[in-house]
Amino acid sequence: MEEVSNGVGAGTLLGVRWVKAKASDGLNDCIELATVGESVAVRNSRDPEGPALIFTRSELAAFVDGASKGEFNAMTV
Repeated sequence: MEEVSNGVGAGTLLGVRWVKAKASDGLNDCIELATVGESVAVRNSRDPEGPALIFTRSELAAFVDGASKGEFNAMTV
């Protein structure tokens, strides 16, 4: 698969399987992730054809680590 960059249309990422958190309400509170080659794409499920952000696995791991430690909790209230 060729390299993809940030802002690529999520709808152009053919053949990927988008995954959403079980905590998503299915209507408004969904962020979906998909493996794209060696990277991970993130999209807003309310705009499935909109832009996708592309992260390396290590970038996503750093984010997940910070999230699990509560470093971003102030942004959720």
